[in-house]
Amino acid sequence: MWNAIAGLFSGIVYPVQVLVILQRLPRLWKYIVIPILLNVAIAIGLYLGLLFPGLNSIENLITDLSQTASNVTANWPSWLGWLTAMVTFFGWLLQGLLVVLLLVVVGFLLVQIGVTLGSPWYGQLSEELEAHRTGTQPPTPEGTLAILQDIWRAILFEVKKLLLAAAVSLLLFLCNLLVPVVGSTIASLGGIALAATIVCLDFLDAPLERRRLQFREKLGVVFRSFPASGSFSLVCLFLISFPVINFFTVPICVASGTLFFCDRVLPRWQKSSATADSAEA
Repeated sequence: MWNAIAGLFSGIVYPVQVLVILQRLPRLWKYIVIPILLNVAIAIGLYLGLLFPGLNSIENLITDLSQTASNVTANWPSWLGWLTAMVTFFGWLLQGLLVVLLLVVVGFLLVQIGVTLGSPWYGQLSEELEAHRTGTQPPTPEGTLAILQDIWRAILFEVKKLLLAAAVSLLLFLCNLLVPVVGSTIASLGGIALAATIVCLDFLDAPLERRRLQFREKLGVVFRSFPASGSFSLVCLFLISFPVINFFTVPICVASGTLFFCDRVLPRWQKSSATADSAEA
């Protein structure tokens, strides 16, 4: 139990560890500056095309709902005034939840696009961090064929993530539709868990991809590293959901994923490999 609690909290601190390492190794900033500039360009497009129109739509929706509620409660007796206050409170609560959901969606899209476009720099950053953390040079596929394989595997990775998201989202939608009251709560929590899982896959992908793991194996790494992977993915999802700040937090989370791999995934693999070698001997 104590190991689970320790793992839960350990997943939260990796972004702070990255900042400490960047302070000690300023040469690594060259792998972060260009992705930050890419994130700025991507975010401008997302904000203009999605965030600002979305905020305007939410405001219009809440205004319409408030007007409808006012019309309904206008003829209520004075002793039901507390219900009017409750309606107003739930209106503000709904607006807050919709805004938070919109920010999470925009941050999630920023990660999906930004990590893909910034992968050459993120890959170099991940290699440097792994070498620094473990003291050994990580495996690095080379050659033209390796580059073509990397591109093909990256495309397959994105497609499989989309299929996973679509399948789980469909199940959550049906749960919300068919199960009264509780279904909405399950769908909301499930949506957050789905987004966190995909974000975790993105931020752990650089060291996992160097080992040429299949998509199911990468998912297995995420699940076997729970609860640390759960807290890590949630804190990363939180960090990338803040406008403007997420220009900088996305590269930090990518670097955090490499540190997480070095501390919580690689030792388990090395231990399993040593056990297998002993058994063969």
